[in-house]
Amino acid sequence: MPEMHEALDAAHRLAVEWLDSLPTRRVPPTATTDEVAAALGDLPDHPRPALEVIELLGAAAEPGLTAIPSGRWYGMVMGGTLPAALAADWLTSAWDQNSALRAVTPATIAVEEVADRWLLDLLGLPADCGVGMATGATMSNFTCLATARDTVLRRAGWNAKELGLVGSPGVRVLVGAERHDSIDKVLRFLGLGHPEEVAADEQGRIRVPALAEALSKGEGRPTIVVLQAGNVHSGAFDDFAEAVPVAHDAGAWVHVDGAFGLFAAASPELRHLTAGFEFADSWATDAHKTLNVPYDCGIAIVKDDAAMRASMGMHGDYLIQDSAGEPFDRVPEMSRRARATTVWAALATLGRSGVADLVERFYRHARMFADGISKIPGGEVLNDVVFSQVCASFGSDEHTREVVQRMLADGTAWTTGSRWHGRAVLRVALCNWSTTDADVEATLAALREAAA
Repeated sequence: MPEMHEALDAAHRLAVEWLDSLPTRRVPPTATTDEVAAALGDLPDHPRPALEVIELLGAAAEPGLTAIPSGRWYGMVMGGTLPAALAADWLTSAWDQNSALRAVTPATIAVEEVADRWLLDLLGLPADCGVGMATGATMSNFTCLATARDTVLRRAGWNAKELGLVGSPGVRVLVGAERHDSIDKVLRFLGLGHPEEVAADEQGRIRVPALAEALSKGEGRPTIVVLQAGNVHSGAFDDFAEAVPVAHDAGAWVHVDGAFGLFAAASPELRHLTAGFEFADSWATDAHKTLNVPYDCGIAIVKDDAAMRASMGMHGDYLIQDSAGEPFDRVPEMSRRARATTVWAALATLGRSGVADLVERFYRHARMFADGISKIPGGEVLNDVVFSQVCASFGSDEHTREVVQRMLADGTAWTTGSRWHGRAVLRVALCNWSTTDADVEATLAALREAAA
């Protein structure tokens, strides 16, 4: 155990040094992948002490680390990590529980079941939904859409679990023209091919009359409709109150991809964005985005728990299974990190009002960015800022791309370039619990300089 203690003490020291550096360090890294790989060296011929290995890892990796947990990271939608969630993650690794079976790891499964219950309560979803903790939003969408695929085929008289997809009636999947690309990836995994696009409005919301028209041409085929809570560029939410009944009237399963936007339902100020989403059939989100827990924590929610377990579950004679159901019955993985401990810790430390405040702060900071950018000569905000995303142009596409590059070179903050509606944009995504008004002001000052 002395070697274990030395390694853990070193890891703790290096972690604290890293976290202490975040308020003032450049956000982009200072070393390339190849430079870090060279510093890590070749495969050793003989064993090394654990302490020496951890010291090497810390020294080699530090220059190549990006300050994603910083309050000045506004790149892809990547949240920071709340203190309690980070500490819970360390305990999760130390406990080393394969959180799959109630009889084998009761402590971590109890934590997961409590976290599931709290999540459904917080989001205003039915208390008897099935909840699965997967690795991220992609696999959460996979879990929900696999359940949807199997269910709509079963309704059409086809048992995909027994027969596969060859010879089946097939499944139509209708998506908005501005859905996230990960939906297409998941549909490939599921053997469903490219989805049918439905027109979206200027903010990326699916057009409900166009959806109704597309559904009317289905000729009774099994159908899934994918809606969106939070467009990746505009932050816009589909009109669930209108779209869900239209889809259900046509016999379709309705899935909501809420990778970062689903938690708007936890905010009294922003809950209107999700009005009617509770009548959908499944929902997916990423706790390591809006909820600010460590990576590797997606959440899949399905209204019909039995259908979820039928699609995801398995049996092995060597497994000690409980009639109440097992966590691995609701996700693709059998070997499961006890990732729900971080969700429980985040919810326990924030409480109901803290989650609402967290989400509303993202919105307030997005509004600050929009107001500040609009005052920069040549700056133009292209989206209606309704949640946590801001897309801006600084004149020509060439100049906008220059501003993006200058911001990365400056290092004050990380703001990502993208392309939206045929224009180059600078995109700001707010999703870190530690972002302050001062962080936003410092970033706007850097933007003013870059734009000039």
